Amino acid sequence: SRYAATVGSNIRIIGVPKTIDNDLVLTDHTPGYGSAAKYVASTVREIAIDASVYDNKPSVTIVEIMGRHAGWLTAASVLARKFKGDNPVLIYLPEVAFSPDAFIEKVKEKLTKTSNLVVCISEGINDGNGTFVCELASDVGTDTFGHKMLTGSGKYLENLVKEKLGIKVRSV
Repeated sequence: SRYAATVGSNIRIIGVPKTIDNDLVLTDHTPGYGSAAKYVASTVREIAIDASVYDNKPSVTIVEIMGRHAGWLTAASVLARKFKGDNPVLIYLPEVAFSPDAFIEKVKEKLTKTSNLVVCISEGINDGNGTFVCELASDVGTDTFGHKMLTGSGKYLENLVKEKLGIKVRSV
């Protein structure tokens, strides 16, 4: 707009903020979020259907979803539920401090009600003091912007469930 004004152009420029994270202040929702949320919900639904084949033995499927500091996409996974108590049963967002010990206890509790538990987590779940869960497993690299690369939270929790509960578990 400033450039157009300096050259005497009548063209008006309007910027529309867009992010699938849906984390822009003073916006209800941003372009891109709705279709990304739909994609998350339908993908989690398919994962839940796939996990349901393990009815005879307890199993846990952990779905790691994008979201460093904003859990909107992970929260959209609730749309995959068809009825009360349906998967995903547990959903963890980066806005709430995460405790691995409390997580294991919650998984144990929910496995008494369903044998094929689906858990959705944001990649940015953290202990509330700035340590991301993915950092508990290994050194985390940084991207070109200097941000920590948040991959591996699901794999860390998969290994934790396997170690603590000794049941079938996978992360996606």
